[in-house]
Amino acid sequence: MVDHDAMARAHEIFDPIAQEHLERPDVDIGPMFGTEGLRIRGKVYAFVEHQGGLIVKVPEPRADELAASGGAERMRMRGRDMREWVTVRPDAGADRWRALIDEAQRFVDSITP
Repeated sequence: MVDHDAMARAHEIFDPIAQEHLERPDVDIGPMFGTEGLRIRGKVYAFVEHQGGLIVKVPEPRADELAASGGAERMRMRGRDMREWVTVRPDAGADRWRALIDEAQRFVDSITP
């Protein structure tokens, strides 16, 4: 179920960061799980999920670290944890979201031909 209020609050944080990323080479925005996400050369690295959290793709060891610290939760799809995807709540703040979006962009850039 979509939480429209939470998504609106999340987009207040995400959209200005996304605008900055869209000025970078090879970055655009495209579809991901029924929403839109930031992509580099066609590969998504960050998006807002339907409950208002930020989802980012990071290396598996980093995802483990974020989940263990309580700074994020593993993204779950069809009952299983995704190796390289984590969800971060909006109350983590814009600075935290910005840092993780930047980190995700660098990671996906490094693994995308």
